[in-house]
Amino acid sequence: MLYPIALRARTVSVGYPEPVSKSAEENEVKIAVASAAKTRALLREKGFAVSSRRIYEQNIVLDQPGGTIRASGRLLRVRVAGKKVSCTYKGVEIPGPHRRREEREFEASDLTACLALFSGLGFTPSWRYEKYRTEFQREGESGILMLDETPIGIFLELEGASRWIDQTAKELGFSKNDYIFLSYARLHAQWCAEDEKPFSDMVFPPDEGKK
Repeated sequence: MLYPIALRARTVSVGYPEPVSKSAEENEVKIAVASAAKTRALLREKGFAVSSRRIYEQNIVLDQPGGTIRASGRLLRVRVAGKKVSCTYKGVEIPGPHRRREEREFEASDLTACLALFSGLGFTPSWRYEKYRTEFQREGESGILMLDETPIGIFLELEGASRWIDQTAKELGFSKNDYIFLSYARLHAQWCAEDEKPFSDMVFPPDEGKK
């Protein structure tokens, strides 16, 4: 005699990472400086050492048709620094004494494939900017100083806790009046307007090359 056998389907759940409650945040200010050489000397004098050597960066900002990401105050960027390719998302600015916002970043293995993937999702290059960056840190401190040499000038970025930023800036001879809260895109737009030039990519002249 055959008896019916009840088969129970076993549900297998696939686990996905839960969204974290605390966002990874960037907290920084820029300060314009007159000389890269003098700034390096000042940092050495104050006990800072190079943590990442000077490197050429190419930054590609991605957006949707109509510039919806830029209009919302967010950023989607692919950066090439040496052999390293990184993808970064930055959220809208959070009110406060410094330039603070959510930041998410991961590394990619191939620039062409990375751009193709974003293009398939509707995000294409909208603006490009170049710079040479050197990073500095001081022993026992988590904050980072970044010396950026750009086509529109030289800037020192201080990134870290708010108290660290203010104390370090003061120690280097700067005040809160020297803080710049604009992105490089907005700084370049101002620079173009002052020189009565159309807004364009922020790149070095071809004859300068990678030096």
